Amino acid sequence: MNRNASQLVQSNRPASRRLHRRPAHSVGVPYAFDANVLSCTPATVVGLPQSMVREAGMFELLAAEMRIAELEAELAEARDAACTDPLTGALNRRGFDNASRRELSRARRSGAPLALVHVDLDDFKQVNDTFGHQVGDRALCQLVSVLQRSMRPSDVLCRFGGEEFVLMFPETSLQSATKAVARFLREFSAQTIPGTRRSMTFSAGVVVARPDESLEDAIQRADAATYAAKSAGKNCVVAG
Repeated sequence: MNRNASQLVQSNRPASRRLHRRPAHSVGVPYAFDANVLSCTPATVVGLPQSMVREAGMFELLAAEMRIAELEAELAEARDAACTDPLTGALNRRGFDNASRRELSRARRSGAPLALVHVDLDDFKQVNDTFGHQVGDRALCQLVSVLQRSMRPSDVLCRFGGEEFVLMFPETSLQSATKAVARFLREFSAQTIPGTRRSMTFSAGVVVARPDESLEDAIQRADAATYAAKSAGKNCVVAG
């Protein structure tokens, strides 16, 4: 028997038909996606498998969508930061201007009352002089915390400057707003400033915006009511 022929015959079983039907180059070989595909020249891309080209395009689209989402989130954060008081988390004057224009326009269209409240912490300078500005800052943050817990989602809270705050209550009568602020005052004065045994109070003036007056005029009337509360001995709410 021919020795070379004997080396070729290893089994009497016929070879599997699947081996004859499957071309060698069609065997699926998993590959890791290469980001360099995105930078290939058109001629190079044409020579790549279509599945790889499609995956590269989907990857590029996904990356673009993720970047857009990141930019939108950064823009929202910047917009919120520009409208928020960094110490207390209440709106600043810019944020209040945006919210107040919206609520004032809505009140004039619907005819519903829009209550405005001016709040001023009592003896705030004395607290700063006695305990330091850090304790004064805690008092401001504590006041905002009490107000935010008690206010409705539709209400607006702004740090107007220093120890002064302005609140806006849409669709709220003068009587209801006055009762609500008196309740806020009781809750705030019942607490002590963190790190001290000292409690604080505030004086407040409440008005309802008139149909023919500007927001600035309404706030001035609320401020005048707050001054009346201070003159009456502080720690009280006056309806203007």
